[in-house]
Amino acid sequence: MENVEVLFGYPGGTIMPFYDALYDEKDIKHILTRHEQGAAHAADGYARSTGKVGVCVATSGPGATNLVSGIATASMDSVPMVAITGQVPTKLIGTDAFQEADITGITAPITKHNYLVKDVNDLAHTVKEAFYIARTGRPGPVLIDIPKDVLVSETEFHYPKNIRLVGYKQVHTGHASQISMAATEIARAKKPVIIAGGGMQIACACAELRELVEKAQIPVATTLMGIGCFPEDHALSLGMVGMHGTAYANYAICETDLLISLGTKFSDRVTGKIAEFAPNAKIIHIDIDPAEIGKNVRVDVPIVGHLKETLTELNKVIAPGDTSQWLKTIASWKEKFPLHSTNPDMLNPQHIMEAIYKATNGEAIIVTEVGQNQMWAAQYYTYTKPRSFITSGGLGTMGYGFPASLGVKYAHPDKHVFDIAGDGSIQMNIQELATAAYNDLDVNIVIMNNGYLGMVRQWQEMFYDKRYAATPLKGNPDFVKLIEAYGGVGARVTKQEELFPAIKKAINTDNVCLIDCVIPPEENVYPMVAPGACISNMFGVGQ
Repeated sequence: MENVEVLFGYPGGTIMPFYDALYDEKDIKHILTRHEQGAAHAADGYARSTGKVGVCVATSGPGATNLVSGIATASMDSVPMVAITGQVPTKLIGTDAFQEADITGITAPITKHNYLVKDVNDLAHTVKEAFYIARTGRPGPVLIDIPKDVLVSETEFHYPKNIRLVGYKQVHTGHASQISMAATEIARAKKPVIIAGGGMQIACACAELRELVEKAQIPVATTLMGIGCFPEDHALSLGMVGMHGTAYANYAICETDLLISLGTKFSDRVTGKIAEFAPNAKIIHIDIDPAEIGKNVRVDVPIVGHLKETLTELNKVIAPGDTSQWLKTIASWKEKFPLHSTNPDMLNPQHIMEAIYKATNGEAIIVTEVGQNQMWAAQYYTYTKPRSFITSGGLGTMGYGFPASLGVKYAHPDKHVFDIAGDGSIQMNIQELATAAYNDLDVNIVIMNNGYLGMVRQWQEMFYDKRYAATPLKGNPDFVKLIEAYGGVGARVTKQEELFPAIKKAINTDNVCLIDCVIPPEENVYPMVAPGACISNMFGVGQ
């Protein structure tokens, strides 16, 4: 009734009645992950890549608490997800019973809403509400905690057709007068810039964004979560903005006289030093969540509305100004300050991402872990389609990428799916190799193996006099042998000339594949803005 096609989960004592009912279910596929965190991330990856609600299932106590990192990851990035957990019988709640945990209390700060269902007569309505809340407005995770006695109770099934929640109102088109004011500012601006965030992809408003950009001739930068909402091979694309953004995107933000923010929360990784962020600009901020407008950055023209509907109305009334000189300035920055590797003659992240792009004709879905690998994947693959870059942005969850890629692959079996990993992050949920192999989820894992917890090491190099405390990864496994032990296919690449053939072989292999790419230990991610600095003050620009 909610059109759920797949569940990712792990059974246990209190959720056993749920699984017993699932045994005879023919229309819903259950994928057994090897850890509950893997289940949550897989549901998250499925949701991000499709726009549908992802579903994960766990038992009470440690099963439920193992979902917490995955739920928090989804919450920070506004991912529609429903987590279903078993709970001890109602009469035992509060007695410190075996495998009891107050999961509704634990997850209250990291869910959009959660439920403890104490009466089987409330269960159907609760499920309907949960999916409705998860997918509407600003999406987010919802948890349903169900005691075991409720799961075994019986009632007459009635699933509501509609949901009306008092105080929960859906926002649609922004206010007409505010849209008119935004159009006036666009007409006046000489140096306008758009920042497009993850909300663009959630709202399926990428076509409306492109219409705005081309009609008004406004260059557009994306946040990490916005990557893919505007084609990066377009002349008006500035790439990513912020701590590891392109130099020309950051310079444009600092010089702009009108900043148009679309579906982004102005995180610290985007703004750098707030007092010096877009200091000469008027700011238009369009977002479906009023709590985000003015939260971190002052706003001159606030517009609360659904991005697709609001941009549709804005595109009807804008009268473009003259941005020709501004575009010439940006073109000169692009030519002068391109992205580059610090080790161009060695196997490096730039080569890896460009080889994947070439081998897949730019049609892959890239999923990442967190750290240097994530930033290199964001910088060096040219994204031209929405929902083609899947990553943990707000929480920055190491171990996210591989299980998330399994959810992505299930949703898109005909797509090439690559998990870009580091040798540290891949080990956090590497047990899901069994899930991939057993379920024929032929994801391609590319490890950028530098022998370190790379991003922390980079900070130690830059800010702690190269005191590499607890970042060298001594005792790493042989990743090729490891994936072979799980029934997959592995290869090790140490030279540039070995890279492209290995990637082509992986995408033509009907099995989960891992390519262990040995890169320079001290390769750094540049540009980089120091924490708390102005985003125009970047390391690694012009070097």
